[in-house]
Amino acid sequence: MQRITTRAEMRAGTLWHRSTYIAVKRTSGALVVHRRADWKDVYAGLWDIAFGGVCDVGEDWAEAAARELGEEAGLVNQDLQFAGRGTYDQPDGRVVGMAYTVVTDDPLQCNDGEVVELAEVAPADLTQWLEAHPVCADSLQIMLPLL
Repeated sequence: MQRITTRAEMRAGTLWHRSTYIAVKRTSGALVVHRRADWKDVYAGLWDIAFGGVCDVGEDWAEAAARELGEEAGLVNQDLQFAGRGTYDQPDGRVVGMAYTVVTDDPLQCNDGEVVELAEVAPADLTQWLEAHPVCADSLQIMLPLL
């Protein structure tokens, strides 16, 4: 049985929720990574390999992914490709996630304040980059195997 709760209740109770993950790649193959704002309610200040976030109540997965990509990265009307699904069940969160990829060389505009830094990582450098940066655990578990 599904129960609708507030975001605060979901976070406080570490309740299961739906979330989207969108990997932004360049035509060169580089992955666009970003650092989250220090005020975020989870993974504050950490790096992330995927844009995305919590789905609204009743929101379609692909619509949620497109909305999140627009809010966080300023990328709209992108060709989102379904990459897979996964779950994350740890003390810091419980997520059912749908993952997408988009390939674009469009400039990113992170105007909502959720993203404070961007970088691009070549595929050959990703393992080393991940070892050198604190990265959101849910994205690593759900998105990384799909890249």
